[in-house]
Parts: sequence; C-alpha cells; structure tokens
Amino acid sequence: MSLIGNIAGVPLFTTVEEALDWASANGLSGFHSHTLQGQAGYMGGENHMQATGMPLNTNTPPPTNTTSGSSGGSGY
Repeated sequence: MSLIGNIAGVPLFTTVEEALDWASANGLSGFHSHTLQGQAGYMGGENHMQATGMPLNTNTPPPTNTTSGSSGGSGY
C-alpha cells in the first residue's frame, strides 16, 4: 500500500486501485484526486464529501443540527 498521507482522516493513495479498494471496504464506490504536499494522489469515494462527509478544502466537519436545552438523558 502506497500511502501519501491523510486528508480529514481519509487516506490518500498513490494508485487508483488502492483508492478503489479502500472505497469498497468502506461501503463507497469510485475515487477522486487530491494533491497533498505537492504530490498527486487518489482518495476513495466519488467525491470529497462522500469520502469524508466534509466539503472540499476543509478539515472541519459541517455543523450538525442541534437544539438548545437538554433532556438530561442520552436518549438511547
């Protein structure tokens, strides 16, 4: 496995095959490309949002819907 690094916790590989294998193992399909520290690589998932749950060019997850107040329990 030729790992370049991680973007938002998702591995970036040197080959499309590795990205597709990672995608398949994680319930995704396809791949897309990124450049990390000047090196082109491939990430599993058809796009960055599918792979990471985050918009492109961010390492911060989008805000989730929260409500003010507390029920005092976990709800589970």
